[in-house]
Amino acid sequence: MTVEKKSIDTLVVGAGQAGIAMSEHLTAQGVPHVVLERNRIAEQWRTGRWDSLVANGPAWHDRFPGLEFENFDPDGFPGKDQIADYFEAYAKKFNAPIHAGVEVHKVVRNQGHPGFTVETSEGVYDVQRVVAATGPFQRPVIPPIAPKDDRLTQIHSAHYRNPEQLPEGAVLVVGAGSSGVQIADELNRAGRKVYLSVGPHDRPPRAYRNRDFVWWLGVLGQWDQEVATPGKEHVTIAVTGARGGYTINFRELAHQGINLVGLTHAFEDGKVTFKSDLVQNLNNGDANYLALLDAADAYIERNGLDLPEEPEARKVFADPECVANPILELDLDQAGINSIIWATGYTVEHPWLQVDAFDERGKPKHQRGVSAEPGVYFVGLPWLSRRGSSFIWGVWHDARHIADHIATRRKYEAYRDASQRERERETARA
Repeated sequence: MTVEKKSIDTLVVGAGQAGIAMSEHLTAQGVPHVVLERNRIAEQWRTGRWDSLVANGPAWHDRFPGLEFENFDPDGFPGKDQIADYFEAYAKKFNAPIHAGVEVHKVVRNQGHPGFTVETSEGVYDVQRVVAATGPFQRPVIPPIAPKDDRLTQIHSAHYRNPEQLPEGAVLVVGAGSSGVQIADELNRAGRKVYLSVGPHDRPPRAYRNRDFVWWLGVLGQWDQEVATPGKEHVTIAVTGARGGYTINFRELAHQGINLVGLTHAFEDGKVTFKSDLVQNLNNGDANYLALLDAADAYIERNGLDLPEEPEARKVFADPECVANPILELDLDQAGINSIIWATGYTVEHPWLQVDAFDERGKPKHQRGVSAEPGVYFVGLPWLSRRGSSFIWGVWHDARHIADHIATRRKYEAYRDASQRERERETARA
């Protein structure tokens, strides 16, 4: 039996921030397209985050250019549901052709004619182009060192919701990027004993001299940095908009009751060991923090800006006991640890995209989102074109570049030489 195919020029997979931005720019370019989303619009914001999560950037910055957050302080930090509502409103603004509840099963290149065949839960599509807009948070990663112990509750930060979700007892949070440190702080404030495993990290100020750190990265050109600093490709960033936003200082958190430990090394015989790198990781984070303050001060002086000085920003906290004498081993039972939260990031995977667009490690091969496989594109990935690529505003700009590329390709494909034009005229007259 022949399967009837639906035809469309461009198919976008995913209706989060990347897919919506992509659809807006394709619409502006007049490119016929459809966006397929296996769940709801911005589903990850609604159900893939913990209850108290807010944006890491202020509302004036973490948005698309065409719409502001309604009835919200531009310097505030919207919650996850407000962000999801924002994207729904944005999609409605230009009638984005989104089909929710549709899962893409397989994409393969056509043989003998251009384009791709796309198998989905709502049928088969024949398309000229495919844009993977599924974002960077696809499969939560728990490292292989995780203990095989049924007595422990172990979850990834993607599945953490609130302190009440966990059994009584102490909690080990592994990973001190934005997710790990915010969860550890919330658990500590809820009265839990918390151990926070701190690896290499960047630690920008939440704000400095009346400007949020996102503003500083903008005027200093750091959002447009095209290549990660060598050795820092996998360094996490510790920043938060929780409780109105504040600068994360690990020594301060330790004075508030959180037990800091180094990078988690191994679990064996009911014990966990940590690397002896806690002080080094904290010092490197401090150096990153101070470097941004220095760059901000230099920018203010160079441009003659009237921004108030902030000497308190350079306050040095005394080393708490857990830093002065780092813990290298813990007996989980003696420490009362009944839960482990793995704030250890995500991996990007596209098992449905069965084309020659990936390297030997399964990473997308692309130049600014234009894949090595002609007709395949990626948007929403970290460092797609610059440091800001996976952020809300950054993905919008990357999507515009990809839409321009698609529009240009369509113009070339639409070209007909003189003989072809004559045949088309004859066909029209017949």
